[in-house]
Amino acid sequence: MLANHARLIDYLAQAEAWVTAAELADKLGVTTRSVRSYVTAVKSSALPLEVIESSTAGYRLNRENYAEFLKGASNREAERPRDRQYHLVRRLGDAPDGTDIHALADSFFVSESTIEADLRKIKAAVEESGLTLTRRGPLVILSGTEPNLRRLLSKMFRHEESQGFLELESIQREFESSDLRSFKTSLLELLDSHGYFVNEYGINHVLLHVAIAADRTLPRDQDTADDASSPPALSTAPTLSKESAAFSIDLAALITSHFGANLREDDLNEIELLLTTRVITRVASPDSPADVDLEELTSRVRRTVKHVGEEYLIDLDDDDFIMRLSLHVRNLILRAQDLSYSRNPMTRSIKTTYPMIYELAVFIAAEVQRDEGITIHDDEISYIALHVGSHLERQAKREVRLTAALVCPNYHDLHVILRERIEAVLGDELQLRIVITRTDVDLAELSTDLVLTTIDLRSFADNVVLIQPFLTETDVDAIRRTIGRIRRLRRRRELTDELLRFFDPALFLRNFTAPSEEAMIAALGHRMIEAGVIDHGYITGAIERERMSSTAFTDTLAVPHAMTMNAHRTAISIVINETPMPWGENKVNVIALIAFSAAGRTTFQTVFDQFVTVFSDREYVQQLVKKAVDFPTFIDELVRGIES
Repeated sequence: MLANHARLIDYLAQAEAWVTAAELADKLGVTTRSVRSYVTAVKSSALPLEVIESSTAGYRLNRENYAEFLKGASNREAERPRDRQYHLVRRLGDAPDGTDIHALADSFFVSESTIEADLRKIKAAVEESGLTLTRRGPLVILSGTEPNLRRLLSKMFRHEESQGFLELESIQREFESSDLRSFKTSLLELLDSHGYFVNEYGINHVLLHVAIAADRTLPRDQDTADDASSPPALSTAPTLSKESAAFSIDLAALITSHFGANLREDDLNEIELLLTTRVITRVASPDSPADVDLEELTSRVRRTVKHVGEEYLIDLDDDDFIMRLSLHVRNLILRAQDLSYSRNPMTRSIKTTYPMIYELAVFIAAEVQRDEGITIHDDEISYIALHVGSHLERQAKREVRLTAALVCPNYHDLHVILRERIEAVLGDELQLRIVITRTDVDLAELSTDLVLTTIDLRSFADNVVLIQPFLTETDVDAIRRTIGRIRRLRRRRELTDELLRFFDPALFLRNFTAPSEEAMIAALGHRMIEAGVIDHGYITGAIERERMSSTAFTDTLAVPHAMTMNAHRTAISIVINETPMPWGENKVNVIALIAFSAAGRTTFQTVFDQFVTVFSDREYVQQLVKKAVDFPTFIDELVRGIES
């Protein structure tokens, strides 16, 4: 499947409704005519299954048929150029004396010029991995150490499987010598028996590395495998305690029993390093040996958590959270030093759905990056966000319950039974303050958020819910929808009041262009300086934040900002562009440079989260871009978006 076809399907897979050809064209950077040709090509390749449905509303993915198509496609030989390049490296790695280019072309059923093009494309990746690619007439020779070759194969294979999780099935298809699923089960049991907590997101990467190591050990004599040029075990591996040494012995035995391969010591050390930095953690206990490095790191993490509290007024100061985060950061540092980063298939959704949590993770990552002199990528930031989000979820205070009045005419103890049922099912969301058993009710006298009534009061108020005397699931759903609507309306009113205070006609621009993200930040920043909002340091801080991780939180919106709230006053400079500009991996129509003052800390979380939420609706943004021709119409459209 071609790259653009894969991107088309990926975008349709993320959409919950029909997607128009114009929207797909904008996303893919092509014409609507090209979109139609991509759809036709995908449909043709999947026949007789209809994987993409078409209608006057646009296109959508038939998820059931697509899953079936992928299942069938899994048994076919890979045909993409990128797949071929992976198999080309694998073939060259099996022939240390070189391979004839004519034979390579014949074996892949392509022309020699195609193989030549593939060799040019993989040359950079080969050299980055510490290997060399040379030619001696028709011979193509790949030379270098075995560990470096394995790392390259692992990297290329993971790049092939770039959509979502690295699937165990895809590894099994490539390496058929053993049952990887049963090995994974046994490995998880081994890890559990040694008291480790497992990160399921990273374990398949370790399985890939084990499969490659076993595959390249099995067909080779030990003398050949023990290349004198191979480096010793990685020095970044943690010092083994008695418990770790016992685990090493068990791991080696497990690999031998499943694969029949006696891996070298440095192979086993690297697998253990991958496990300890990507997959497993063991929370320190009072009986654990002292770990000075971890103690020092925990102290730095505690300081960072304190800075989060000072800057964002969010309390993360919890000993268990700090210990878990410190263990994670220690593994992150080891991965960064080895240039072997963990991928997270949920990065995009975390960033879009929980922008504030992601922002806290960026702040933490920035301090770790600065302290340790390493580079931290988006996927690693999203893992930190998972730690932060899970802690905040555990520590979250229950939302203030809405108050309610129950109107249920008196008949024996019917109102008592109904009240008990409501409190049992909805007690966490509602507080029943008043129970009225008469029919002569004046709703105007009731000062509660909701009114639940078993009789039709002929009221059209949004907060009145008609329910049955014996509460049904339908009643519960109706009450919950009303609770959600009331809370949304409250939040929107608060957001409207806050946002409108921060906009300024002098900081509104339409169809304003800049050659790059940083140039746009600088241009908007200088306007803010002229308006007395910020100084030059804020622009520098916003650019540094952008370099950490793109601030394009949705497909249409970028929200550049600094990580310190040192503006003279809180304000938003906004650009509405009919033609989207590249921003990170996205193309955005709306750019909002947000500057918060120290006094604005209390509103940052609400404004930031809700602002991103409002602009996550692509259809709304398209209407905004079309209608917001000046500042007054922009404000009108913004209010409409918030209140809709």
